[in-house]
Amino acid sequence: MTAITLITGASAGLGVDFARQLSGRGERLVLAARRKDRLDSLAAELGNSRAVAIDLGEPGAAARLMADIAAHGEEVGCLINNAGFGLWGRFVDLDSAKQRQMIDLNCGTLAELCHAVVPAMIARGSGAILNLASTAAFQPGPGMATYFATKAFVLSFTEALHEEVAKSGVRVTALCPGPTATEFGDVAGFKGNGMFEKLSAKSSDVVAAGLKALDSNRAVVIPGLINKLGAQGHRLLPRTWLRKVTAAIKY
Repeated sequence: MTAITLITGASAGLGVDFARQLSGRGERLVLAARRKDRLDSLAAELGNSRAVAIDLGEPGAAARLMADIAAHGEEVGCLINNAGFGLWGRFVDLDSAKQRQMIDLNCGTLAELCHAVVPAMIARGSGAILNLASTAAFQPGPGMATYFATKAFVLSFTEALHEEVAKSGVRVTALCPGPTATEFGDVAGFKGNGMFEKLSAKSSDVVAAGLKALDSNRAVVIPGLINKLGAQGHRLLPRTWLRKVTAAIKY
């Protein structure tokens, strides 16, 4: 079996930088995302990568991806659970099916992929999983209620999994970036927000921080001093105030 690093959501943003930085380490990659043209281009650029065009938000997609990996004689030595998206707007105004798709992808597929790879990692006594959470995980998010809740799930789940496998040789990390210069805002629906753009970190810097934390098996990493301080708001403010402050932010 050939050991590979699986990167989901690899066709844009953080996924591309994960691919470039991990490829630079000499790792063999499987790149999974919906946009085949972008994946093929990235795989050709990197050279040590294989592209799998798949919509991981569809029912059964995670199982199909794992079957494809097994059919190619590969096993996942490192999983980068990066696939996901956000939606901006009042909960009642957003499309219900789209919100369910977000929950299924951000939470369901992420957990399913972890469940698929962890047993073999434990048996080998080695492996690594990085799950993409967010500073949104630390407070309720009026205006992006479902998205914030999905990231709270990712953070809680990842911390628990980190502890469960702590003595097995498997490393598990939750990466919690704040605003980042990617296509996230375009998809979520708030492109052009001056505050968001001013505070946005470079995608490559966020990825580097996440991989450094994964290498040292830190359960949680929050890149950037402002983001670290902001994530501690739940300790400084009553939750009543915290959700009002979040609600006042204009995306």
